[in-house]
Amino acid sequence: MKLTPDAAGTFAIAPTPFHDDGRIDDASIDRLTDFYAEVGCEGMTVLGILGEAPKLDAAEAQAVATRFVKRAKTLQVIVGVSAPGFATMRALARASMDAGAAGVMIAPPPSLRTDEQIIGYFRQAAEAIGDDIPWCLQDYPLTLTVVMTPNVIRQIVMDNPSCVMLKHEDWPGLEKITKLRGFQKDGSLRPLSILTGNGGLFLDFEMERGADGAMTGYCFPDMLVDVVKLSKAGQRDLAHNLFDAHLPLIRYEQQQGVGLAVRKYVLKKRGIIASSAQRKPGSALSDTAREEVDYLLSRLARIDERADLEQRAKAAE
Repeated sequence: MKLTPDAAGTFAIAPTPFHDDGRIDDASIDRLTDFYAEVGCEGMTVLGILGEAPKLDAAEAQAVATRFVKRAKTLQVIVGVSAPGFATMRALARASMDAGAAGVMIAPPPSLRTDEQIIGYFRQAAEAIGDDIPWCLQDYPLTLTVVMTPNVIRQIVMDNPSCVMLKHEDWPGLEKITKLRGFQKDGSLRPLSILTGNGGLFLDFEMERGADGAMTGYCFPDMLVDVVKLSKAGQRDLAHNLFDAHLPLIRYEQQQGVGLAVRKYVLKKRGIIASSAQRKPGSALSDTAREEVDYLLSRLARIDERADLEQRAKAAE
């Protein structure tokens, strides 16, 4: 089913699993996809920044996207298709949709500076991939360096009917969500799904500001699922209590340059991917960093048993 403005819940940002030698690990792709479905995710996003997409050639990117899509079955899959040129973007977008993807995600190139440049770029991108492909607008100025105001986002959405979702990752960004929902209330913005990223760092209050759910790669997507559901059910204190328990690990993941290494390390400890390797160039955790993550997991396990990975490993022996 294609992506619509009604999309909600938790869409996990999937890392691309690699073997230690840098080869793509298809078996781990399958396990990762199954895991997201088992813990209650509504969808997943592949080949994003977390997915190390720039390290894949065109054929590999299509193969990875297709593998995730074919395995996903009940999950809606969004494929990151951002590329320096529209020909590459269009090829991956069309191939992904042909394989059964729900939609694609497009991020702005860092060279964009003015509002006119940003609005014009996305108009051209939508034309390039085809107006029959629903897409998600990624707003991540901390990494992409492109600042999109609420007015600019509104213009992009209104100019492009195929834009049905915003991946909101501005920081601070709570007021931006409020502003966009205000536009919808006054009728100047059509319906739009808003899912939030930033490792889940502000998910507790983003839900209260009107977000539809989460789209991020935190190593406990099952927690994100729970927080989103509790928030929507009006269980404010329970949602914040669970979120607060995970916050030290979420914060640790947010370190620039090592966040992906932390996520892959924990996903490996959870038995979901076979290796924590990144394709070169990539970072790796030092012995001290691994000890720190293990310590955070041990503290988290006192409140959330899903983090008791040592006990789970013993039980599996």
